[in-house]
Amino acid sequence: MKVRKPTVDVLSSNFIENEISMKKLLKELNSYYRLSKQEGSEAQIKRSRTRKKLLAREKIDLLLDKKKPYIELMPLAGLKHEKGFGAGGTTVVVLGYVSNILCLINANVATRKAGAVDYATSLKNLRLSQIAKENKLLTINLVESGGANLPDQDRVFNNYGKFFMEMSRRSKEGIPTISVVFGSATAGGAYVPGMSDYSIFQKNAAKVFLAGPPLVKMATNEDSSDEELGGAKMHSSISGVSDFLAKDEKEALDIAKKLIKKIKNPIENNFEKGASAPKFDSKEILGIVSSNLKKPFDIRDLVKRFVDNSDFVEFKENYGRTMFCCWTKINGYPVGIIANNGVIFVESARKATHFIQLVNKSNTPLLFIHNTTGFMVGKRYEQNGMINSGAQLIHAVSGSTVPHISLQVGNSYGAGNYAMCGRSFEPRFLFSYPNVKSGVMGADQLSGVMEIIKRNAAKSSNKAIDENKLKTEKEALAEDANKRASVWHLTSEVWDDGVIDPTETRKYLSLSLAAVYNSEIKGTDSFGIFRL
Repeated sequence: MKVRKPTVDVLSSNFIENEISMKKLLKELNSYYRLSKQEGSEAQIKRSRTRKKLLAREKIDLLLDKKKPYIELMPLAGLKHEKGFGAGGTTVVVLGYVSNILCLINANVATRKAGAVDYATSLKNLRLSQIAKENKLLTINLVESGGANLPDQDRVFNNYGKFFMEMSRRSKEGIPTISVVFGSATAGGAYVPGMSDYSIFQKNAAKVFLAGPPLVKMATNEDSSDEELGGAKMHSSISGVSDFLAKDEKEALDIAKKLIKKIKNPIENNFEKGASAPKFDSKEILGIVSSNLKKPFDIRDLVKRFVDNSDFVEFKENYGRTMFCCWTKINGYPVGIIANNGVIFVESARKATHFIQLVNKSNTPLLFIHNTTGFMVGKRYEQNGMINSGAQLIHAVSGSTVPHISLQVGNSYGAGNYAMCGRSFEPRFLFSYPNVKSGVMGADQLSGVMEIIKRNAAKSSNKAIDENKLKTEKEALAEDANKRASVWHLTSEVWDDGVIDPTETRKYLSLSLAAVYNSEIKGTDSFGIFRL
């Protein structure tokens, strides 16, 4: 294996320009992070404090193993939703270690809209379910929720139901869910502990019922108190919904940690013991990744700043040079990397297809790094079989059974996104840098295509073009396309699992790989038809 000499000049104008631009985007990212971490209004938080209740993130901190890494997933879901509850919705999702077991934690933010589930929160719940199932991760629900947000019910209803179904399916497959209830859990919120493998209720605080006293009175004319209808003591001694009764929040969390020790054995692997840090500074990524997405950069310079020892073995180095393929390790975990170095040509697609077959033979996970506008177009390339080669690559990505992780670091457009395992191709994890743009095509191309079509239509019907109107329409289309392609819109719709600080790439990828190595990795030699 060889380590390539650094090719990055940190004093160059290009590097400095990129760094300034990325730091500006990071400032915007951090402002959105602050919004997501605001767990309700000052009045709601003050009321919670007077009741001596912990906030969602404080509960998570008490659960997590100290000195072990963790990452928050989908923190900006709902960021751009006009009718939602704000960035992050009403739940905090964290991937981290509890009692030395890698777990998913799903904590209701009770101080934001009483933990009611808006559309963004329902998307987060579904995505969490998928991550838990695919990676066989134990899930801990920290429950305090008023159920579905009724004004959002048409968009939440089916997602909520699927969330329950996936809990049931994970239970069937031996992937446990633990629910810890700290307050009111009504309607749909009541089914969360009810559907869990284990449930822990806080004494004199947990109130779990399908319908509260007022609704029961209206429906049945029956008078009942909160405790009689759904109190922690009642559920622990009469209904059996609660398996463990805790005196306070801390004891409830302690029970969860002790329970995990009993039901899960830590997976023994020696991967991380053999890990070595990169030889190059991760902060240099800020100046490497181009601020101008039309301007290329060498993807190898990025890779060297998060892989072990900055070391990799490159596959077909001199063939299909706009696609970079290599074997390497990240925090000790073996991984294959497929990364864009520009537009995907016929040779690039063939190279990546071949590499996917090889990593499946060796049962090695794949990391896709996106920075492409898609497949090359034009008469020459069409005649050379671009469609067939592109289809081969998409077949390979679709048929591959080793875990896939995707990292978007620039452009990710069109079928190029599909070929690089975009969201619709179900990577185990997908993260984005704050400069990312993604969609069918870029705004300039989209508005340009629209202009050509309108001019051709006018010409064929012998009609004059209103140039001012055309210009206005073109500008409006480009503006809308840019907005929809922005990473802030993408992450708001949970098209990724989070926008990340590029300097933390290694941490996010390390934990993602720890998750995929949580279960057996098995490749395949069976793929769809490769058209030749």
